[in-house]
Amino acid sequence: MRHSSITTLGELRESGYDVQSVKDETRKNLIRKIQNKETLFPGIIGFEESVIPALVNSILAKHDIILLGLRGQAKTRLIRSLPSLLDEYIPVVKGCEINDNPFRPVCRQCVEKSREAGDDLEIEWLHREQRYGEKLATPDVTIADLIGDIDPIKAASKRLHYSHEGAIHFGIIPRTNRGIFAINELPDLQPRIQVGLFNIMEERDIQIRGFNIRIPLDVMIVFTANPEDYTNRGNIITPLKDRIDSQIMTHYPRDIEDAIAITEQEAWIQRDGKKHLVPHYFKEIIEHIAFEARKSEYVDQTSGVSARLTIAAMENLISNAERRAILSGDKHIVPRICDLPHVVPGLTGKIELVFEGEQEGPAKVSKALIGKAVRSVFKKYYPDPLQKPQRPRQPAEYYDQPQHHGQRQRTETKDEHYGKVINWFESGNSIEVADDMTTQEYYDELRKIDGLCELVMKYMKIDKQNIYETASAMEFVLDGLHQNSRLAKDELDHKTSYKDLVGTIFSGRGSFNSDDLR
Repeated sequence: MRHSSITTLGELRESGYDVQSVKDETRKNLIRKIQNKETLFPGIIGFEESVIPALVNSILAKHDIILLGLRGQAKTRLIRSLPSLLDEYIPVVKGCEINDNPFRPVCRQCVEKSREAGDDLEIEWLHREQRYGEKLATPDVTIADLIGDIDPIKAASKRLHYSHEGAIHFGIIPRTNRGIFAINELPDLQPRIQVGLFNIMEERDIQIRGFNIRIPLDVMIVFTANPEDYTNRGNIITPLKDRIDSQIMTHYPRDIEDAIAITEQEAWIQRDGKKHLVPHYFKEIIEHIAFEARKSEYVDQTSGVSARLTIAAMENLISNAERRAILSGDKHIVPRICDLPHVVPGLTGKIELVFEGEQEGPAKVSKALIGKAVRSVFKKYYPDPLQKPQRPRQPAEYYDQPQHHGQRQRTETKDEHYGKVINWFESGNSIEVADDMTTQEYYDELRKIDGLCELVMKYMKIDKQNIYETASAMEFVLDGLHQNSRLAKDELDHKTSYKDLVGTIFSGRGSFNSDDLR
C-alpha cells in the first residue's frame, strides 16, 4: 500500500515498513490471492488445469521461469500479467535509476546520498506497472542494451574517470531492479549475449566492461521461447538453460468452448450502430478451422497455428456481414455460409505450409480447411448424411410367413432426414445465393427448397420468425450436405449455387470440396 505522507527514510523506518525481495513479494501476494479465491491471471483461458498450476508452483518456489510453446499460445499475455502479483507501491530512493531500496542502496550515487542525508534521505513510491521490463530478443541486441555500458558523454560532463561507477549508463535489466524482467523469444538472442545473463541468473549481480564493479540486483527473470527456434533461428545455450529454474510448456486450447471464449475475448465483434448475431455453430466452424489446420498434413506443425488465426477469421466474417448490412440497409449483422470465403485472407498469412501444401496453394488449402470445419460442425447438429438408415430387423418367424417371403434382404429405408431436400435437387432444381443479397431475398431463395426449413427447425433451436438466423441455418444444411458429397456447389465471385451432385458430375462441372485435398 502507498504511504503518500512518507517522504523520507526516517519516516519510512518509523512506519515499520518491511522491504521484501521481489520473489518474496510475489510469493506473498500469490498466497493471499489463492486464499481469497481471486482470479490469478485474468484473461488467460484454457490453462486452468495445466499451465497455471505449474506457474503457481514456480512462483511459490521463487524460481526464474521460461514459458515454452508455439506461436499464439498467450505466453506474452501471461508474463505481462505477473506484475499484478507485486505490491501496488514500493518505496525507492528518489531519482535513483535502478530503484534502490532506501534501507540498503547499492548504486554509488545512492550510497553517497544515504551517507550524507541519513534519515532525511528522500524517497518516492513506485507503482507496480513501472516495475516490469520487457525486451524482444533480436540478433542486434547488445550487452549494453540489457546490462549497461560506460557512457563517455556522462563521464565527460561529470569529469569522471571511465572506471568510475558514476559513468555507467544502466541497461534495461538494472533499471528493472526490484521488479520483473522478461525476454521474449530467448533463442533469438546471440549466444555471447546469453552468456552475459549468467551472473544475473546465478550471482544476482552485474559486471560492466570488466571494471571491478559489482552491483547486486533483486530481479525476477522470465523468458519465453518457441521450440521451433531451437533448430531454425537459434538456441538457448546449455549453461543458461541450467540456470533457469522452471520450464513450463504452454499449449493451444484443448476444447472448442475454450477456443471460442478466447476468440470472443480478443476479436472485435461488436460493431457500431447495428445489432449483431453470430450463431454458435459459426463460432464452432471458425475454431474448427484452426483445429483442422493443427492436424493437416499440408500445414507445418512445427510452426504451430496461432490463436490469432481464428481472431482474424472471425473479424473478417463479421466484416463481410457488416458490409452487406451497410449496402442493404439491414439493421442486423448476421453471418452466412456464403461469407466464409471472405475469411481466407485471415488464414493464408497465418499458416506455414509444407511442400505439398505450397504446391496446392495457400488459398486452396485454406478453403479445404474451411470445408472440413463445416463438415465437422455439421455432424454435431444433424445426422450423418453418409450413414444409410436401416430398417429394424424382424424376428426370424416374421420371414417364415408366406406373405413376407423374399423380404429378408430388403433392409434399407429411404433417406428420412434429407430425402425431401435431395429429391428437390435431383428433380433438376438449383438455387443461387450471394453474400450481397438482402436478408429477405436470401431467405426467399432458400425457402424454395422442399423440406429445408422443416429440417432446420427439427434439429436446431431457432425462432422461425427470425429469418436472419433461419436463413443462415438453411444454407448451413446445404453446405453440410455438399461437404458430405450429397450436393454439388459452385462458387463464382460472390455467388454460390447448389445443385444435384450426380447431374453436375455428368455435365463435367464440379466444385471445390474439402475432400479434394485428402
